[in-house]
Amino acid sequence: MDSSWASEHLQTIRTLMERAALYRRALAPIMLLVGVIGSVAAALPIATGKFNTNQSFAILWLATAAVSVVATYLLVRRQSLKDQEPFWSPPTKRVSQALVPGFLAGGMAGALLAIAGDQLPRVSWLLAIGWVITYGCALHAAGFFMERGIKLFGITFVSAASVLLVLAVFIPAFQTTKAAHVIMGVCFGATHLFYGAYLHFTERRSRV
Repeated sequence: MDSSWASEHLQTIRTLMERAALYRRALAPIMLLVGVIGSVAAALPIATGKFNTNQSFAILWLATAAVSVVATYLLVRRQSLKDQEPFWSPPTKRVSQALVPGFLAGGMAGALLAIAGDQLPRVSWLLAIGWVITYGCALHAAGFFMERGIKLFGITFVSAASVLLVLAVFIPAFQTTKAAHVIMGVCFGATHLFYGAYLHFTERRSRV
């Protein structure tokens, strides 16, 4: 047997196995869906004049996160059924497991504020920045099992939140619940809509 042929054949098998291990569902609809949900949640405080305490802020955005997660997995399930593939595939399982630590850390911090937040100073802005950081870390971890630039997307969240944290120390206007809602709306609303629109066109071109 030709050694070069065997080496090439082995490389082909390895490539196919690596591709099979990657999460290959369309990400654009997921990002757009999360962006719409985040934008609606950010608009609620403006429309109602409510959600201005630590507790109400945490409850609003924890509920938003829960709705986003459920809606995302329902969308993934719909894609799976359309492609006649199992929903809980190995790639989906790997991505989910990678997301868990970051989501769990953010959820625990949010639950603390939702339960006893009004006994603390106004720290909703700090929770918002912390959520962006943990979310970015979760995306970066999940990006190792996905094709597209999710790792870079996650690093962008972490970097932006780190800058915000430094700015908030020197600019008191950042240390308000209103600023916290703006941070959440920009990061989990507008940013996801922008990235979803970008993926919509790039994913479509990749299929042509």
